[in-house]
Amino acid sequence: MSDIPDVPVRILIVDDHVVVRAGLRALLEGEPGFEVVGETGDGDAAVHLTARLRPDVVLMDLRLTDGGDRDHDGVGGIEATRRIVARTPGTQVVVLTSHATRGDVVRALDAGARGYILKAGPPEELFRAVRAAVAGDMGLAPQATAHLLGRPAAPELVLSERELEVVRLLAQGHSNRTIAAALRVTEATVKTHLVRIYRKLGTENRASTVSEAVRRGLLDIC
Repeated sequence: MSDIPDVPVRILIVDDHVVVRAGLRALLEGEPGFEVVGETGDGDAAVHLTARLRPDVVLMDLRLTDGGDRDHDGVGGIEATRRIVARTPGTQVVVLTSHATRGDVVRALDAGARGYILKAGPPEELFRAVRAAVAGDMGLAPQATAHLLGRPAAPELVLSERELEVVRLLAQGHSNRTIAAALRVTEATVKTHLVRIYRKLGTENRASTVSEAVRRGLLDIC
């Protein structure tokens, strides 16, 4: 008997690079038992498309940059995953990204993702992760599994996507002015983010904030 299901696995692709989406669509549609029902490069659109199309699996990139007002917290891959899981429980999310830092893996799984696969991995790894998610199992790349060994309990307070961007820039030694320029916001907005970050992490300055973010697995310093 064939292992190909009678009803194909319906997949929504979320990636902010058009060429990547085209490549993924061709790859997935060439695999028996898979059907691509839509694609988008915007996190907010991904949430709405999922609710409308009801795919079995959403392939979610973590680094989404096209959507949202740059002056406000946009809907990144982690937040989009969290909203999809909460609003469309029949759909599973599999993260497909170029990054495999411990913080990213932990945050993605805490948001409800059922898989974490690298774009550089073999296609068979992606196919297995999609099928595992549909079956209610977890599909992880070896790098993601390695990060989870000895993982501490998830933090109660998780920073927003924009707040994490601020912390990453802090870790790189940027001033408020250069952070504002990088994020295309005002210095006042950066200061507001810092106040919220300090409160959430229980820190008092830039150095302790970076150290606490690393300790909680929210940031990786290589």
